[in-house]
This record gives sequence, C-alpha cells and structure tokens, in this order.
Amino acid sequence: MEFLNNTNVQFFILAYLVGGIPFGLLLAKNFAGVNIKDSGSGSIGATNVLRVVKETNPALAKKLGAATLALDALKGILVLTIAYFVGVSEATMWGIAVIAVIGHCFSPYLGFEGGKGVATGMGVMMFMLPVETLIALVVWAIGAKVIRISSLSSMTALLALVAASFILKPDIAHAPIVLIAFILFYKHIPNFIRLFKGEEKRVV
Repeated sequence: MEFLNNTNVQFFILAYLVGGIPFGLLLAKNFAGVNIKDSGSGSIGATNVLRVVKETNPALAKKLGAATLALDALKGILVLTIAYFVGVSEATMWGIAVIAVIGHCFSPYLGFEGGKGVATGMGVMMFMLPVETLIALVVWAIGAKVIRISSLSSMTALLALVAASFILKPDIAHAPIVLIAFILFYKHIPNFIRLFKGEEKRVV
C-alpha cells in the first residue's frame, strides 16, 4: 500500500471521490423531495434536475439546476486548483481532469453509474484550456438558443472544443482531451438514440 503515499495517486483518488459526488441527486432530494434518477432521463445532471423539478416548482427548478451546474463544474476545478498549488506536473493535472470526469460519469456512490459529465468536463477544461472552453461555451449558447436540445448543443460544443485545442495548441498532448470527449460521447449514446428516433426532448 506504499503507492498510496504517492502524491499523484492521492490526487487521482481525491479527483475520483470528489468527482463522483452526485450534487444534482442530493439537491433535488433535499430541496424538492424528488429522486431524479427515477424521473425524466434518469440523469443526475442539471438538465434533468431542471426538467423534473420544473413539473412541480418552476422557480425552484431554475435555482437547483443552476446550483447543480455550478457544483458539478467546481468539483473538478477544486481538485485541480489544489494540485496546481502543490506543484504537480501538467501530466498529473490532465490525469486529475480525466479522473474527475470519470468519477462523475461512473460515481462510486451510485454503483458506478452517474451523469453525462458535461458540467464536470466543462469545469476541468476551463481550468486546463480556458480559451478553447470559452469558444465551446459560445457554440453551446448558440446551439441552446437555436436547437434547444441540451444533448445536441453540448456535443456540438464539445466538438468545437476539441477542434479548437488542435488548432490553437497543436503541440500539446491531446490524448486526455480526446479521452474526456470520448467518455462524454459514450455517456450520450442513449441521447443520440432518442435523437434519431425523434424522441429527444427540447428544453423549454
């Protein structure tokens, strides 16, 4: 168990445990009295919190949705910030970013199930690639306004982020970026299936 004394390993474990905290589930249960895993899309993310809670309390739904989005983004940023001040390598920082997303998508607190990873992915990317993430957020905002389908807007923004990283930073190692993108696309497969069937709901 000596490997647990390794700083990198400690941060990887912390990233997974913090990344796995299901804020959407906790907020919806404690403040709205609903289990979002049993309603809507079954996801623990902000979109499903908004959709499910809105059925009974629209004003509360907006607050809980915003809180879920912020907290899911911040949990990756928190671990990265601590790691940065400790002085770990950039490679370790990218490892933390990937594992935080894995923690959210495959939470140890939910039997290795979890959310779609968009907010947590956005958070860690904002820390590691701020300019590229801002570009992606602009693409997402346009998509959300025009398309009004959360999953499609998010995946379009993700593609924009990956493309921007290759264009603006061609010399960095892109493996962690591509891996995070792959995880997020994998978690959205049910959304793509519903989209092709014309069953994916719009955000209203």
